[in-house]
Parts: sequence; C-alpha cells; structure tokens
Amino acid sequence: MQDHREAQEDATCASRELVTAAEYRVTLRTPHEHQLAVKTSPAKRKVIRAGRRSGKTVGVALLACEEFLAGQRVLYGTPTQDQMETFWFEVKRALAELIDAGIVYKNESLHIVEIPGTKQRIRAKTCWNAETLRGDYADLLILDEYQLMNEDTWELVGAPMLLDNDGDAIFIYTPPSLRSRTISKARDPRHAAKLFNFAQQDTTGRWEAFHFTSHDNPFIHSGALQEIAHDMTALAYRQEIMAEDVDEVPGALWTLAMIDDSRVDKAPERMARIVVGVDPPGGVTECGIIIAARQGDDYYILHDSSIQGSPNQWGVAVVNSYADYKADRVVAEKNFGGDMVMSTLGRVASDMDVDMPVRYVTASRGKAVRAEPVAALYERGKVHHVGEHPMLEEELCMWVPGDPHSPNRMDALVWAITDLMRGGQVAKALTGGQRDSLASRLGW
Repeated sequence: MQDHREAQEDATCASRELVTAAEYRVTLRTPHEHQLAVKTSPAKRKVIRAGRRSGKTVGVALLACEEFLAGQRVLYGTPTQDQMETFWFEVKRALAELIDAGIVYKNESLHIVEIPGTKQRIRAKTCWNAETLRGDYADLLILDEYQLMNEDTWELVGAPMLLDNDGDAIFIYTPPSLRSRTISKARDPRHAAKLFNFAQQDTTGRWEAFHFTSHDNPFIHSGALQEIAHDMTALAYRQEIMAEDVDEVPGALWTLAMIDDSRVDKAPERMARIVVGVDPPGGVTECGIIIAARQGDDYYILHDSSIQGSPNQWGVAVVNSYADYKADRVVAEKNFGGDMVMSTLGRVASDMDVDMPVRYVTASRGKAVRAEPVAALYERGKVHHVGEHPMLEEELCMWVPGDPHSPNRMDALVWAITDLMRGGQVAKALTGGQRDSLASRLGW
C-alpha cells in the first residue's frame, strides 16, 4: 500500500514537472505610447485623465496581467458593468492558454483569475462607494471611471487596503459632463479633477498625472473621430474626446473664479431675510432646493438641500429646510406639476405641523432672462457661497443660455435670490440700465 501511494506521488510530481516545462503563451496587446508611459512610470499613485475609447481600460488590463504574472494581487473596480467587461475580456484574452491548461483558475461569476494556493490574483468588480469596494486587499488597486465614484471609495477603503503591502493605486477618469454627473455618486463632481491637479503639482515622485485623448489611440479610425465631432456639442467633445477638465464654459453666466472670489466660511449671524428656493422636478430629475439669505446689499447661499426622490421625499426636504434655517418663506416654481406642487407642499407641511408660507411663481420668461440679473450680482461680488456647494456650482458654471437642459439647482437659486431682491432693496450694485429694466424683465 505504501509503495502504491509513493508511486502515485511520484507520478503526480512528474506530471507537474511536465506542466511546468511546457511553454504557454500570454497574449498581450502592444501598448500605445501613452499606455506604455503609465506602465513604465515608477510612481506609486497614478492619475489618468483620458478620452473615450482612448485605450485607458485596455492599458491597465495589460498592466494588471503583467503584475499578476509577476506574483502580484490586483483589484480592479469600476461603477459600470460595461467598463468591467472590457477589462475582464482583455484579462481572459491574455491569459487564455494558462486558463485552458488549468495553471490559472478562472471564476467567471466573481470575475477572478488566480493561481491556486497562492495570493496571485486579478479580480474585477463593480463599485460605486466604500461599501461596494470592501472585502479584499491588493498590491495594485485600479479605480476606473473614478469621477463617478463616491470619494469614500478611496479614502475609507481603497487607501487602507494597500497598507499591508505598500501597494500602488491607479485612478482613471474622463471629465464628467453635466449629463453624466446625474449618475455619479460623488459628493464633489470635480473630485477626480482635483486629484489630477494634485498629482500634477506633486514634486516627490510619488504621484504622476497622465493625459491622453481619444485621438491618441492609434487603433481608432480617424475618420470616425472626425465624424463624431458633428454629433456632439463643442463642450461634450472637449470633455469626452479631448479629455479636458473644463472650468469655464464659453457663454456660461457663471465661472468658478466668480464664485470663489466671493466665497466665505461663515455667514453673518443676523440676516434680514431667509428664503428657500424650490424648483420641483419635471420627471426623474432632482428637486432643486436652495437656502439663500440677504443682509444689506449682500446675498448668501447657505445650503443646497436638493434631492432626487418622490414628491413626499422632496416635500419633506423643503419643509425641513424651512424649519432648520428659520426661513421667512418658501418660493416654489409651479410650471411642472402645478396643483401637484402646491398640494404636496401643503400636505407635507400640515403633516409635519409646520406653518410654512409659500409663494408660488410661474416661469413666464426664458431661463436666461431670469438668471442674468442674478449672475450680474455674482459678477459684482454681491453673492457669497458659504462654504462649498459643488453640485450647485458645477451646474451654474456648465449652463449656457439656450441649453435646453433644465438645471434644477440653478433654477432654485435664481428663484430664491430673485425673491430676496423683491423683498428688499434692489441691489445697488446693478448698473442703471439693469436696474431700470429689472422689474419688467422679472415680471414684478
């Protein structure tokens, strides 16, 4: 019996030696210039800003395979299933012979390839936030479409999971447009851009920033890229194809610099009036809820309570904002919903036992006509954002008169400040011509 067992073990060892001695091919695409630059960089933290179809996901898939073959553990996370499938396809394609030979184990359900009995692994998963990234560790962490993730993904889970092995991290993003931002879980729509700027300014060598456009991928048909320019707005082309972080949009009424120049950390203790501006959702969009105040000739944006939810949910948010800030009243647009808006706010306020005066307004004039006098106050430094309100500020700076998109937060802000202007002195900062036409333009 002993001799038989030993013979089996000898045969098993011989089989393993034959497998080890066999030659297997790992098929990796040839990286283009920018993919190669990311691969060869010694930086521990790499931030990639790249256009659509620029090869960013394929590039990190190639790198993941090389790290895996070198004995490393790789974790790839992205919010979108499509992006994960692109990465997973490249990994399976590269390691196909090793998988077929049984040297590398593949779990299609969990999107894992690994060498049994070792810590060598590549895992791909979808993740939006800290909770969905939990449950693993890595030598190399790759966060793709990082602009859509909540910042906690990295801060609370990603960074700590690299501590044991002093691991590396790669962040990949395409500058978000106003439309794509609606599916983002980020608190700050510009958090990826801010990380890119940090990496650019780093002088320690620990961080490095990389920028490449869709045109930099030699495998994309150049004619198709030229054609797509006719199918996109100029702004979308700059963001999605040229991978530009656009801080200023030509023709926009607001700029980040305009907002930053008058930003304050605290509002005055006493306010002459406080109102809650409400722009109810026209469908599945957010309900814009902005709390604004006036003191003298200056206006203060105190809070952004905007919410995407059912009528009852946004109604509760409006009543809570009114009560929390001891506002003088709520001003709400009734173009979308009409009686529904009035009945919702009235019912919720009654249910919560809050006596809440509401002034309902109708948008009888164009959005630009209503917004221009408010933007003029910003230009003259008369409107102060108390702290940062990134979602609101992104909306203000991305909207251009004539754009059919309806920015709910901006609308709520305009209604709030317009009401504060009605209820007190018309801002002295306005020019004579603006002051003379203000009443007729706003329908006063």
